[in-house]
Amino acid sequence: MTDPHRPILCPGCRKLVSSDELTCPHCGMSHPGRLLGPRRFLSNLTSPSGWMRGVINLNIGMYLLSLLLSHRISGLMSGSGPLSALSPDDHSLLLLGATGTYPIGHLHRWWSLVSANFLHGSLLHIFLNMMAFGQIAPLVLRQYGVYRTSSLYILGGVVGFLISYWAGVVVTIGASAAICGLVGALLYYGRSRGGPFGQIIFRQVGGAVIMLFIFGLIIPGINNWGHAGGLVAGIVLAFLLGYEEKRRENRFHRLLGFGCILATAVILLSALTTGVFGRFALF
Repeated sequence: MTDPHRPILCPGCRKLVSSDELTCPHCGMSHPGRLLGPRRFLSNLTSPSGWMRGVINLNIGMYLLSLLLSHRISGLMSGSGPLSALSPDDHSLLLLGATGTYPIGHLHRWWSLVSANFLHGSLLHIFLNMMAFGQIAPLVLRQYGVYRTSSLYILGGVVGFLISYWAGVVVTIGASAAICGLVGALLYYGRSRGGPFGQIIFRQVGGAVIMLFIFGLIIPGINNWGHAGGLVAGIVLAFLLGYEEKRRENRFHRLLGFGCILATAVILLSALTTGVFGRFALF
């Protein structure tokens, strides 16, 4: 039997309450334990752990879809080796929303500034990005909350790819610009908060940024413009939005974050539809 007195997180304020409470004693939400269907899904999505799982699953899902739509998936049977099947071809990535001067300038796909953040060119590419995301995101979520973190991640990626478009990068993909948006927010947090904890955050994140740009100069194919743009965007957005210790989450933060999530969902669904129909049209 289900315990009617089990503790749950109130969907309104994310504080611990009993599931049989008539109203949340913290925020006043009516019947916080009666979450069914879409409301339960939304509550899980806007929890820190649910948000992280959602981002990782979206990236993995888009990567697998790019493989399925790629001609290279047949490489396993044609003798070209298993590694070729783990790297989608350029056409499938363009269909699903790669960005750059070609997709934007020639195909007029401005929406690709969002979709490109969820595409990856190889198994190693997505593994490294998701590993970095898994290390950085929990700290950002703790200081900024889910809605502000959503804005930092999505808008950081958009600005990063916009900067790389202006710099003349022809085609680019990957979550690293969006992750750099989170890194920029941590840099601002560490510098703004100060004290021993803030200084530790600033030094550790600052060291990681230096290493990132050193690798970017050494290893070909890394979009340094996207990284730099995402980093600057994260710093500016963090300054404008504030963090939890400095400014509590308000309605504007929730509206902006939810708007970013909704826009991303619509764009990725459109990219998925375009990609599937575009690929089948070739057969």
